[in-house]
Order: sequence, then structure tokens, then C-alpha cells
Amino acid sequence: MTTPAAGDSYSARALWYVAEGKAELRSEPLSGPSHGEVLVRALYSAISRGTERLIMSGAVPRGEWDRMRAPLQAGAFPFPVKYGYCAAGIVEAGPDELRGRTVFVLHPHQDVFVVPIHMAVPVPDEVPARRATLAANMETALNALWDAGAGPADRIVVVGGGVVGVLAAYLAARLPGADVTLVDVLPERARIADRLGFRFALPDAAPREADVVLHTSATAPGLAAAIAAAGLEATVVELSWYGEGAVPAPLGGAFHSRRLRLVSSQVGQVAPSRRPRWSQRRRLEAALSLLHDPRLDALVSEEIELDDAPARLPEVLAPGAPGLAPVIRYPAVTLRA
Repeated sequence: MTTPAAGDSYSARALWYVAEGKAELRSEPLSGPSHGEVLVRALYSAISRGTERLIMSGAVPRGEWDRMRAPLQAGAFPFPVKYGYCAAGIVEAGPDELRGRTVFVLHPHQDVFVVPIHMAVPVPDEVPARRATLAANMETALNALWDAGAGPADRIVVVGGGVVGVLAAYLAARLPGADVTLVDVLPERARIADRLGFRFALPDAAPREADVVLHTSATAPGLAAAIAAAGLEATVVELSWYGEGAVPAPLGGAFHSRRLRLVSSQVGQVAPSRRPRWSQRRRLEAALSLLHDPRLDALVSEEIELDDAPARLPEVLAPGAPGLAPVIRYPAVTLRA
């Protein structure tokens, strides 16, 4: 493979969602990087099950089409659209200080791509590329804890044992003296909870009187369980994204008498408590550094070869599909001048 240079031309392959339940690989021309850009050869990109399930099913609400755009998305909702925001790869061309470095980029699923230098965030040496694909989810979990105002010694309940829920519980459990429980309908989530250092409970055995509750399951029963777990004047933080669905919320009963607070959290903005001092770049760098723990490799449940992705995605994104964070693995050599 020759050293890429400005003006070189390549053929990149990218994953596109083209119709309800259907994806395909498309080739597209790619020019070498200009000044202020880098050429990245992808190693892995994570599939965001919740968001990409909505996209593949064509369920992104029309009113959210602009806000739901990924930073480097191509195409438009509902279809066809090139989507994704969890890529890790090697800088093949660019400034000397970045060439050869592993970087994280909020880029769709694509084997080779050119991006502005500021969008290629270096991955710490102790974080392998495969694990680095969790950065966007870690960023979401970190933002949610800021929105929740969780602190040391709090009793914290996380309802929903997907990737974001597990990462939120993982961060919460690192608060001194915090008592953290992950609640999920799948008993097998108990193994990862034990591995990462927090409790696990099925919904019927969920703790009560929590100081902070985070809800990530994107289901009405999950939201009801989250509200039921909250103590007097506690905060329930809603991280779920429901798309076009209307979700019943049990706001009768003790919701008002217990003076509960239901707060939304979304990663598009830095939490207000940090916004005066934290940029999105600083938050992403912090999320990458928080992935230094090898135990987090357990969250990356399976690898899918790029060539197999169109056929595999319908089952991977089906409701109730097993596993946590699937990733797309890219061929070892993808640059073709």
C-alpha cells in the first residue's frame, strides 16, 4: 500500500439504509485529504442498536429529521441514508502528529473516509480500537450522570441493561460509597453487573427509595419501574429515545405526592451543570479516557464483517436481539489508489 497523498483517488465502501428493513453497501469515490483534513482507515464501527433500529425501520419522526442527523451523515431520512457515529480507525494521511494514530470519529459505517482534523479524536494508548467504539455511549452515560446530579453515597438505580445503561451503572458505581443496582428483564445481565462491580435485580425485585434513577430501556414498563424505584423528591432521568412511539407514563399514584422529578437527558448538548466549562470535544476526550478498563470489552458482544453487514443487520437490530454492542469489522487493507 502506497503512502496516501492529497489528490490521490480511492474507492470507499459505505453502509446505507435504503428501505425499511434493508441495507446495502455502496461504493463511492474518495479523494486524498486536503489541508486541514485526515484520511482514516476504519478498523471498527459500533452499531447503535436503539438509534439504528429506528432508522432501519423508517421510524424517525419527520419533526426530528434535522436533530437526528449524525455529524457526517449522507443522504436524508427516511431513506436512503448513510448513518453511524462510532468509528475507530488509523490515520493514514495527515499531520505528522496524527499519522499512524488510532482515532475515534463520529462517522457513518465506511471503510475509508476523509474528515476535518478536529473531528479525529486521538484514542488513549491503553484503549484498543474495538473498545474505543463505545465512546459515544460512554459520553451519553457521562452526560446523564451530570444531568442526574448523582453523588457519593447515593442509592442509584439504572433501569435498562443495554450498553448505555450498563455504562451509566459502571460510572455510578465508581462514586464513593454509591449503592448502584442495574434492573433488567434479562437475568444474564447479572453476570456483567457482577463483573463491573454493581448489583443486579429483575424488575419485580427492583430497589425502592432511590436517590437517583436512570431509565434507558425505551419501554413503558421500564419507565414505570423507574418511577416506582424513586424515593421522595428523587430525580428520574429519561435517556430513552422512543422515535414516533407514544409512551404511557404512570404519573398518577404517588408521582405527585412524592414530588418526583422526571428529567430528559440527551447527548446532543453538554449537561447544563457543565456547559460553561465543558465543550463537546472535552466531553468526548473524557469518555475515551474512561474506557481504559479491560473489563468493558465484555460489552462488545459480536463482530460482523463489513461484507456481511447488509444481510446481518435485520437480525442484529431486531427487537430482543441478544448481546450488547455489535461492531462492524473492516478488512485489514482497504485503501485502493
